[in-house]
Amino acid sequence: MTEEKQHAYYREAGAQFAPAIARLARAMERDGDKARDLEQDIHCELFRSFARFEGQCALKTWVYRVAHNVAAEHRLRESRRRPTVSLEETDELPSLGSGERAAAEGHAVARAQEMIRQLPTLDAQVMLLWLEGESARDISEVTGLASGTVATRIHRLKTALADQFGPPDHQEIIR
Repeated sequence: MTEEKQHAYYREAGAQFAPAIARLARAMERDGDKARDLEQDIHCELFRSFARFEGQCALKTWVYRVAHNVAAEHRLRESRRRPTVSLEETDELPSLGSGERAAAEGHAVARAQEMIRQLPTLDAQVMLLWLEGESARDISEVTGLASGTVATRIHRLKTALADQFGPPDHQEIIR
């Protein structure tokens, strides 16, 4: 691989996937400074990785694979500082407040990001890729999971998220 080709791949990847990389970093890291550091780490590793890129998969798959591997390493380091919670425990996440419609939507996004941050890394990766609009097959290529496993995880994660954002049950309304 020539250095010129490496730069060309990086420019193309940045033009197409920089917003997705930024969203991944913000979803994986609550602290703004750490999210920017993670985003920078992803870009650095992505550039280095193009020295090994032989075009045997789609550029999108390569970018997501590198980005998610860097994010997973970041989470592993961070997990030594804070514990994760199981999917069943996410309904006990703290509420972030309420307000008008825009604030409520912002709250919902922040709450969803908080839920995703607290998931085990592989579940968080699957959910973030699904939220980016990736298919189960594409997620399978990035994560190394079987397509059927990805589809099952997506269903389980969507159900858990829906449970978090669904209307209050009848007992809560009566109170």
